[in-house]
Amino acid sequence: MSSGTDLPGATVWLTGLPSAGKTTIARAVADRLTATGRRAEVLDGDEIREFLSAGLGFSREDRDTNVRRIGFVAELLASNGVIALVPVIAPYAASRKAVRARHDAEGTAYLEVHVATPVEVCSERDVKGLYARQAAGELSGLTGVDDPYEAPTDPELRIETHGRTVAESADAVYALLTERGLA
Repeated sequence: MSSGTDLPGATVWLTGLPSAGKTTIARAVADRLTATGRRAEVLDGDEIREFLSAGLGFSREDRDTNVRRIGFVAELLASNGVIALVPVIAPYAASRKAVRARHDAEGTAYLEVHVATPVEVCSERDVKGLYARQAAGELSGLTGVDDPYEAPTDPELRIETHGRTVAESADAVYALLTERGLA
């Protein structure tokens, strides 16, 4: 079994609605990768907003800036042999396309994973209470409710988390990495 240190890095971009399961899946995949000796980092969207994109709001321009910043950091890690797992909403196709283009220009592997959980399921999960706040009129601009989410048309992997366990979802991502010679 390879230690994983001789394998190239990659960015695994997990996009989907709030409470879709992106971060949960990313952390499960990271745990599995690190257990095999592979270097992996989770670039959580909430943490990035706090530490790298503080001061940005949720306008389309600010969201685009945030996604591009995260993409830059992910590519930097991936180009140095790390599997960068990026669980972020990234609601706009153009922003995700720009991140992919940067990776392509640098020759760094980029895998887009659409965590395709229906808004009704996300609303039931409501991990951060966003859907409840939006329903109560305390929040506007919630992606997938009153702000658009442009679902990927051709991701490398689409995971429908409803009806699957976290382990099954993580297995699908790990299988994709293995298939591409990255795990």
